[in-house]
Amino acid sequence: MKFSIGGSLKLAFRPWVEGLENIPAEGPAILASNHLSFSDSFFLPAMLDRKVTFIAKAEYFTSPGVKGRLTAAFFKGVGQLPVDRSGARGAGEAAIKAGIDVIESGGLFGIYPEGTRSPDGRLYRGKPGGLARVALATGAPVIPVAMIDTEKIQPPGKVIPKLMRPGIRIGKPLDFSRYHGMEGDRFILRSVTDEVMYEIMKLSGQEYVDIYAAAAKRQIADAEKAEKAARAEAEKAEKAQKKSQRPAA
Repeated sequence: MKFSIGGSLKLAFRPWVEGLENIPAEGPAILASNHLSFSDSFFLPAMLDRKVTFIAKAEYFTSPGVKGRLTAAFFKGVGQLPVDRSGARGAGEAAIKAGIDVIESGGLFGIYPEGTRSPDGRLYRGKPGGLARVALATGAPVIPVAMIDTEKIQPPGKVIPKLMRPGIRIGKPLDFSRYHGMEGDRFILRSVTDEVMYEIMKLSGQEYVDIYAAAAKRQIADAEKAEKAARAEAEKAEKAQKKSQRPAA
């Protein structure tokens, strides 16, 4: 990926990076990033010398047909880990186990604490499960990362990406060793997650919204559905009015 897609990304988009010195040359670390675009998982690894392992939903590895096989081959090729979200607790436990495995092997584990892409470019509340539990269980440092303008390259509904320079800001490692072994305390998990999200907010300059991104997406979808229904009702009323105004034959 670094020598093929990574090289093409660098040449075409010329992403800028600040804080590369904060990535350790060796040893485990957790990269906690905001999530603006599908391309985040390509730009960040492409700009680092080391391999970054993210988790990906299992559907990317099991979809049928030629497209499905190509997608699975790509994600396997770039070292992403499939996570089955069908269990009772969804992807949570599987993501935590995957993250711990990567850290224990001395690798870089990439995670998006928001849990999903931002629906509007703002920074949303971090989920306290995966990030904090992996950090506290392993003692690995957490490095906050801010992706800049990646959502503008290929907005929803756009097939052809816009050629522009995205950015990456990498913050100083955060040490949570003082909480080691306390991953069962939900207040500690919340505190760790909020501290990381605060650092991401400072790096990204995003407006912070204290709700989960998934909830925001539902609110947006509900609002769009209500607006669509209102338009349909208005059109129906307009047609009925026009029909009632027609002169009798």
